[in-house]
Amino acid sequence: MSAPGSPAAKQRPADPCVFVIFGGFGDLTRRKLIPALYNLQVVGLLPENFSIVGIARRDLDDASYRKQLGADLREFTPGAADKIDQRVWESLSERIHYLHGDFSDHELYHRLGETIGQCADQHGSTRNALFYLATPPSQFSEVVAGLGSTDLAREDAGQWRRLVVEKPFGRDLDSARALNHEIGSVFDERQIFRIDHYLGKETVQNIMVFRFANGIFEPIWNRRYVDHVQITVAEELGVEGRGKYYEEAGVLRDMIQNHMFQLMALVAMEPPISFEAEAVRDEKVKVLHAIQKLEPEEVLRDTVRGQYGDGFVHGNKVAAYRTEPDVSRTSQTETFAAVKLYLENWRWADVPFYLRSGKRLGRRGTEIMIQFRRPPLLLFKDADAAAIEPNRLVMNIQPAEGIAIHIKAKRPGSALDLNTVKLDFAYTDFGEQSPATGYERLLYDAMVGDSTLFHRSDMVEAAWKVATPILDVWGTLKARDFPNYASGRMGPDAADALLARDGRKWWDG
Repeated sequence: MSAPGSPAAKQRPADPCVFVIFGGFGDLTRRKLIPALYNLQVVGLLPENFSIVGIARRDLDDASYRKQLGADLREFTPGAADKIDQRVWESLSERIHYLHGDFSDHELYHRLGETIGQCADQHGSTRNALFYLATPPSQFSEVVAGLGSTDLAREDAGQWRRLVVEKPFGRDLDSARALNHEIGSVFDERQIFRIDHYLGKETVQNIMVFRFANGIFEPIWNRRYVDHVQITVAEELGVEGRGKYYEEAGVLRDMIQNHMFQLMALVAMEPPISFEAEAVRDEKVKVLHAIQKLEPEEVLRDTVRGQYGDGFVHGNKVAAYRTEPDVSRTSQTETFAAVKLYLENWRWADVPFYLRSGKRLGRRGTEIMIQFRRPPLLLFKDADAAAIEPNRLVMNIQPAEGIAIHIKAKRPGSALDLNTVKLDFAYTDFGEQSPATGYERLLYDAMVGDSTLFHRSDMVEAAWKVATPILDVWGTLKARDFPNYASGRMGPDAADALLARDGRKWWDG
């Protein structure tokens, strides 16, 4: 593999293939997958010998399906709809086909096999196939079983078959192991691509380049110089009509166990021996295995859960979580969580990692903040030493992607007046960027067989080994104070107290 973001990683179009989407009418397909494939077509990374097969229960023909996806593309593509190049869309849409049927129907998979053959003949897309499970997790097993029973997962005559699986990868450690076993009984691990769209964001991909391609950072990237690390995923939105799903998930399952643990792994991993997929994933899984598992009393002390009540976001009145559609009026589901974790390894011993995520918070943003230890302040006795902020490195992942370093400098004048100066890099410095969904890089990598940015089975299980004990304690002890933060705040007071006990506070820009 070429280094992430290098020109060599993006030179050639993806391999000829049939892109099969189970859940061809779902929100994920309409809002993310089709716009991402269109964007890949715009920059020339889709092969000429490429086709798409959408599968859903709705009874439509190819022309009606293409028309619907065209309307969805104009509605959901990031940026203005008038920027859609109709010629590019037409060149892609003429290669889109549709199958209707029930995923539990064995005959559907026989028809799919025939359609893959027809696409190969009509579009020259070969019999390579990428199967994408854009379905609810409850349907993963029956789709995988259908693919296995009809030999659609089998690779022969030089063709490849790959499976892309959306999160959640189970609900706890036992269910994750069961899902891995079910999928692994049909597909080899090298064929399985467990996708995490957060890892497709530019700043996330840039973490390894930032660390390992710059000689000034890695020498201080350790317990001697780093005081602590904060990772925040803050959302202003509520559950937005997904109450039924969220009641089963909660923020620990939905965000922290997967997205945020992966961000933590990228920040904390050791340098890999190469940028080959397995070398990178080996180092990431070592981080997950090194996370200190919390005992029940530590869960009570070092984790916080919250649920939003009514309040105001940007001056607009919003409702409490328990009044959302499909949500129990006595719900115990957390919409906010904060955890303090330690890594039991040489580099990061005694350095706390604070993770928090929540809905209906006071701002939207995903960021990683590395706070460095304070220097000796004896030189600044005459200055207000207590007011001297420590140096910080902030990686902004969304909405405005970039990296900033906060250092101290003297304000011009006769007095010793110290001020914080921000050395700031934004991705807009590269010029206007093409609108992206975050899926472009990941879909491309799946089509070329590069699994670097995808979860491996042992990574999934290692993450659940950390999250499951927390969920077990929370499931046993009801939260008596829900809702415990008003919409528009940055979470419950207990989250601030979690850091205040350590003499620290959350970074909020």
